[in-house]
Formats: sequence, C-alpha cells, structure tokens
Amino acid sequence: MLPAPRPAAPLPRAPQPAATPGSARLRPRHRGAMWAFALLVLLPFAALVWYLWAVAEDQYASVTSFSVRREDQASPMEMLGGFAGLSTGSSSDTDILYEFIRSQDMVARIDAKLDLRAMYGRPGPDPVFTLPADATVEDLRDHWQRMVRISYDQGDGILELTALAFTPQGAQQLATAILEESTAMINDLSAAARADATRHAQDELDRAMARLQSARAALTGFRSTHQIVDPEADLQSQMGVIDTLNTQLAEALIELDMLLQATTAADPRARLRQDKIAVIEARIAAERGKFGAGSGGEAYATVVGEFERLTVEREFAEQSYLSALAAHDLARAEAQRQNRYLAAHVRPTLAQTAEYPQRLRIAALAGLFLLLGWSVLTLIAWSIRDRR
Repeated sequence: MLPAPRPAAPLPRAPQPAATPGSARLRPRHRGAMWAFALLVLLPFAALVWYLWAVAEDQYASVTSFSVRREDQASPMEMLGGFAGLSTGSSSDTDILYEFIRSQDMVARIDAKLDLRAMYGRPGPDPVFTLPADATVEDLRDHWQRMVRISYDQGDGILELTALAFTPQGAQQLATAILEESTAMINDLSAAARADATRHAQDELDRAMARLQSARAALTGFRSTHQIVDPEADLQSQMGVIDTLNTQLAEALIELDMLLQATTAADPRARLRQDKIAVIEARIAAERGKFGAGSGGEAYATVVGEFERLTVEREFAEQSYLSALAAHDLARAEAQRQNRYLAAHVRPTLAQTAEYPQRLRIAALAGLFLLLGWSVLTLIAWSIRDRR
C-alpha cells in the first residue's frame, strides 16, 4: 500500500509595504480640507466675482487737485529791492480744509446743491455701492466718505480729490461743487483773519474819531455861547482900539498944553480940549474894563483860557486821529499781505471710462485673503486633530 501524499506547502506571500503611522487618516483629512476650501474660498470668491461683474454699478471718477496759498505782497522796503512772491499757505489751513471736506457740513452744502440722495440712489440692484432711499444724514456722510476720496501731500500742502458718481457728468459736477465750497470756506477764513488783524486798529480809529468830533463840538458850542469866533483875535482888536485911543489922548494933551501957553484955562477952547481929554480917558477906562469881563459878565481871561483849553484838546484829538488812521492803514496793509486763496492746480476732469469699482483689484485681494484664511483654519484644525 502506497503512502498518502503530503499536502503541498503554501506558496510564500508577496512582501507587503510597511504601514506608515496615520496613513488611515490621510484621506478624511484631505477630504475635509477640500470641502472647507470649496465652502470658504471658492464659493465666496465666485459670489464676489459674480457681484462685481454682474451687479455692481460702474462708477466714474473726476479728479481735481488744489492747495491753499497765501499772497504775500511786498512791503515798501521789499518793493524797492524787488522782492515779492507767493508763498504756500500754512499747513493748518490745509488741515482745516481737509477736515471740512470730510465733514457733515460739506455734505449738507453739496446735498442742497446736487441732491446726493438722488445722485447716489440705486439705478440698479446694487446694495453695496448705492445709497438706500431712506438713508439718514449719518448714512449719507458715511457714503460720502467712501465716494469722495482725498489724498493729502503734507510736504507740498496739495490736496488731490477724487469724486465718484454713476455718470461722468455727475462726478464732474460733484468735484466742481466741492471746489466751489472749499473756495468759499477759504475766503471766509481769509476775511475773518483780516477782520481780526484790523479789529484793534479799527477800534482805536473809532475812539479817535469820536474824541475829535467831541472836541470840535465843544469848541463850536463855546463860540456859539460867547459869540466869539477867536478870543485871541478879538483881544488883538481891542488892544488896537486902546492903542488908537492912547494916541488920540496924547494928541489932545499936546493940543491943550499948546493952547494954555497962549491963553488961560478959562478960554472956551481950553475947556473944549479938557472935555475931549476926559472923554478919551473914559473910553480908555471902559475898553480896559472889557479885559476883566466878557460879553456875559464872565472874566475875559477865563474866556480866553477856556478857548485855549478847547483848542488844545481839538489839536490833540486831531493828532490822535491822524495816528490812529495811519495805524489802521498799516494794519489793513499787513492783513492784505496775508490774504489766503484756493489755487486749483487741476480742474475737475470729465471721465470717459468707468474706473471704479476696481474689480480685478478687489477680486484679487479678496481671493488672497480667503485663501490665507482657509490655510490658517486648516492648519489649526489639523493641529488640534493631531493632538487628540
């Protein structure tokens, strides 16, 4: 009997690659990352691209550039040397103008001119770049700061303004209105500065004028009261009368002496000469008495003293007025030398193509940030999962 055959030995298995740690978790991790990429990157990016190219309204830009200047006119000494020029206005003026353009006051002024709610209202279904019909003043101001962009070069003091609107004409009208209101504001600042510079000099001039008028009125009242235009001239006139009477008195005395040498005192001619002498002496005494009392019984010396006092006050008031007038003219000249005005280097332009919104730039930046955000979230999720 033959022995039973032995069972065949099993064939050797092919060598299997060694399993690496965590190889079973690679596929779910990658699948989750792909889903997160689709939800967090692709889907928002596609929605943004669709909105920018299909929904967002075209915006036209009008650009203008201006600065605040100060006109420094040459002083008389500088004019002799030929030095004159234009200097840039102080940075504080430009800072004030910059804040004014961004302020609610400017928004209100432009809204009264152009009706910003109608200009920025929704011509289409664009909810981001248009203004709702029920927008408040604060909403209008916030939208204004998005649609009116200002760049400020502090080195040169130049403001560059870009006004956006849905039509080229609307953008140009907006930039022109802003330029006009800015010019009006700078003119108001300049007028206020001139008024401040001349206010003190004007007050001094007004006081000097009032003092001069009062002095002249007092002198006129004195002349009306005493019926004398110039007491000194009147005094000279009376002195002339007395001198004439003294001359006549001397002549009468000489005649009397000569007559008495030829006749006696009882001679009628001698008595006539004596009467004439008595009359002349009485007249001289009367004229001299006028120096003691004026027309109203007041001492003539007092009248002359009062007239001299009023005359001195008038002359002093005239000198004060002339000095105040010269100071006022000088203050006005100095204020005029610091006159401010707005110089437009670039007038508001009229756009031919819509440059805004900058779709490619917005899409590229949004895609980059979405990708960075997805990468950070993915790394954080993987790090947390590996620690478990």
